[in-house]
Amino acid sequence: MTLWIRNARVLRSVHEVPVLADILVAKNVIKAIEPPGSITSEAFKQIDATDKLLVPGMVNGHTHSHGALGKGAVGDRVSLEVFLAGSGALNGSRTYDDKWLSAALTAVELVRKGCTAAYDLFVEYPVPSKEGISAVASAYKEVGMRAVIAPMMADKTLYQALPGLLESLPAHVREQVNALKASPYEASVEAVRGILEDWSLDREKIKPGLGPTIPLHCSDEFLSACGELSREYDIVLQTHLAESKTQALLGFKKYGCSLTEHLDNLGLINSRFSAAHAIWLDREDISRLADRGAGVVHNPMSNLRLGSGVANTRAMLSAGIRLGIGTDASNTSDGQNMFEALRLASYLSRVNSTVLDHWLSAEEVVSAASEGSAGILGFDRIGKIQVGFKADIVFLDLTHINYVPLRSPVLQMAYAENGAAVDSGMVDGEFVLRSGEMLTIDEKVLRKKAEAAAERLDEANAGAKLAAVEASKLVGHFCMAHAQQEFSVRRVVPGELH
Repeated sequence: MTLWIRNARVLRSVHEVPVLADILVAKNVIKAIEPPGSITSEAFKQIDATDKLLVPGMVNGHTHSHGALGKGAVGDRVSLEVFLAGSGALNGSRTYDDKWLSAALTAVELVRKGCTAAYDLFVEYPVPSKEGISAVASAYKEVGMRAVIAPMMADKTLYQALPGLLESLPAHVREQVNALKASPYEASVEAVRGILEDWSLDREKIKPGLGPTIPLHCSDEFLSACGELSREYDIVLQTHLAESKTQALLGFKKYGCSLTEHLDNLGLINSRFSAAHAIWLDREDISRLADRGAGVVHNPMSNLRLGSGVANTRAMLSAGIRLGIGTDASNTSDGQNMFEALRLASYLSRVNSTVLDHWLSAEEVVSAASEGSAGILGFDRIGKIQVGFKADIVFLDLTHINYVPLRSPVLQMAYAENGAAVDSGMVDGEFVLRSGEMLTIDEKVLRKKAEAAAERLDEANAGAKLAAVEASKLVGHFCMAHAQQEFSVRRVVPGELH
């Protein structure tokens, strides 16, 4: 069916004032953008977009769908490593239905917050499975989103990964955590290869990726094997790079060089590679990523929530790095609000410099959250409203208080929007959200399932969570002590207690 979207205000470029226009969509592609009244045909299905600002669907460059069933489960004032010490208990005991449910919750929230595609680093124990990947993929497919499904994997536990951590623990705790084992990397590689060989989903909508979780948590052999898989199957690969100061410091201690240089020495960094967070990088690291054509996904919400620091995004853009924006997981960012993420991306850049031109502009963060992230996901012809691009379009209600009075649509979208004005959203030319109502999934049923699952999982994981409490506190002390050490890179604002 050919759609004729009439009387819209269309954001064709972040550098242009949105114009009044009609849009013609046929076979999921934008065929024409013309002044109102230029398109006339009774054969087309008409959509009245009066008082709507049409923008490209936001693209989430980094999330974890398993985090949706962990909303509210992560305590206050928790650092990254403390969170990781308890994450096994948080994500344990899940059935395939739970994995579908958590992905569906993530996808619905993303759609409601103006997002049409996501890079999902989804975790599954002990190794990725076809059934688990299928459950996650089917959730995105049912909701109607595009997604990269990247199994998040490691062959070392947190306690094996951080040099000196195990030795710092009391004997009884050391014995407890020594019993934790990650699967050998060969098992994960074999499982992923089987998944890739048997991928039957439409790669224009749902495609595979790779997610070796954190360099320190993966042996060199595992990282190299992931790089080979990425090259062999021509798929994107993403890892969490230098997210915390502790990681950066211990990376130098273990490898004798930065984490970025170590990954480059292993041959991982190329145009298919993207780094999530990338906070504790120096200028040499940034240049190395840029020279290799790599991307970085900025996740300001979880960076603040976990106290990880403020990434130097201006230096990245100036070096030529492809910058995207992500929400991270709902358990560490407390939601999937891409508008909040792009607003914080701009505001946080102002902490790094007193030079006004160094601050990220509204245009730059909107671009990063759309076409920037789209490039990192590796999808063609999304992230813009232009002829020949896929019709992944979000309709913002200009009668909403966020846009009254309307002076600067792009600036107001970047700094005032919070998802409340998202009226409708389409992917591939089909509405998945229309006039505030999800068309693809029953949210009441979803909520009922989520509440029941949360109660059941909390009970099933209670023992493991309790056992992790003492270890988590000790991990926190160990990592915070390292974070007090001098380091060549500064990504937190120093303060004093008076």
